[in-house]
Amino acid sequence: MNILNELQTAQVEALYKKYGRTDLSRSEINDMVKSGEISNPSWLKNKKYLVSRGVYSLPIAGNDFSPSLTDVPLVPEEPKEPVVSQAAFVVSSLVGNIVPDKDPVFVPWGSFTDIKKIVSSKAFYPIFVTGLSGNGKTMNVSQACAATNRECIRVNITIETDEDDLLGGYRLQDGQTVWQNGPVIEAMERGALLLLDEIDLASNKIMCLQPILEGNGVFLKKINRFVKPSKGFNVIATANTKGQGSDDGKFIGTNILNEAFLERFPITIEQAYPTNKIETKILLNVMSDKGLTKDVDSEFAKSLVTWADIIRKTYYEGGVDELISTRRLVHIVEAFSIFKNKMKAIEMCTNRFDLDTKTSFLDLYTKIDAGEDVASWLNDDFVPEEESDDVEEGNVSY
Repeated sequence: MNILNELQTAQVEALYKKYGRTDLSRSEINDMVKSGEISNPSWLKNKKYLVSRGVYSLPIAGNDFSPSLTDVPLVPEEPKEPVVSQAAFVVSSLVGNIVPDKDPVFVPWGSFTDIKKIVSSKAFYPIFVTGLSGNGKTMNVSQACAATNRECIRVNITIETDEDDLLGGYRLQDGQTVWQNGPVIEAMERGALLLLDEIDLASNKIMCLQPILEGNGVFLKKINRFVKPSKGFNVIATANTKGQGSDDGKFIGTNILNEAFLERFPITIEQAYPTNKIETKILLNVMSDKGLTKDVDSEFAKSLVTWADIIRKTYYEGGVDELISTRRLVHIVEAFSIFKNKMKAIEMCTNRFDLDTKTSFLDLYTKIDAGEDVASWLNDDFVPEEESDDVEEGNVSY
């Protein structure tokens, strides 16, 4: 294979660009020479490139020269048939009634009445509920829906939660690609309550909820569809912080939420732990529900509540780094229903704490159970919290 020099390459390029083919007659080559477009390519007009009488082949394909793509005549493409998306239909992941079940041990307290009023009104009025871990934030919301026969869709938020998780995305179903609505769209279309649990764990990916928190519809750009909220749709978010992060590091993983996002919640409810009277009633209900009719011990329940109350007060004053939540008290009663041993139940449910904290907590309960003085746990000026009568008492009535 001969390599063309710069002049020969230029001559072949010009000839190919002029005629758009590789086989040229002597007269065609001479015409370009006469017009001054190229100098005479005498090297081309010899037997090496002769293909028939007076016709020569340009050394292009696989030989001495390959023309640039810009010199190749463009062949019009055949018109293509329009591509139809395989996601030809939208599917729902929810079937049937999704009203939460009524919890037989639930006792209303704190913000339950306010949440219930908002839920039963079917008004769009987003709520941000904040409070320490295990104090009934999610329980109050779900039981408000149960009491008012309202559907509730709960979404547990993590830092990985994104638009696809919330609004929906393409899924493979029975060999076909279909669009599956996310929980937010399902709640909007059903007029249900959307419960965003642990919202302060989210990243800025939840900003896709901005128009929804304004009560407007949302455009699903992937399927070119606009969804409007049905009557009754509302959003309630729960968090351990107020969306400003956790300065003390107690709630690792919580993030500072966008201020514009937080502004979409008209009200913020600060959920506290139940009063001693309500918390005792909760524990007695759990004992009864677990079949501990013969073992229901009001003194055990009162001791547990007093124990938790002292630890919480000490926690608020900076004396300890851990506390006992209402949820953990329920865990202790449940463990007691299995093992029938109070101290074993308490020990097993406090094993999650470091050794010093666990030992200190167990020592405190032992003193309370024995009726000993526990003043060393309290400040001299500590005054026990007075019981409030402004909450509903007894088992919840629907």
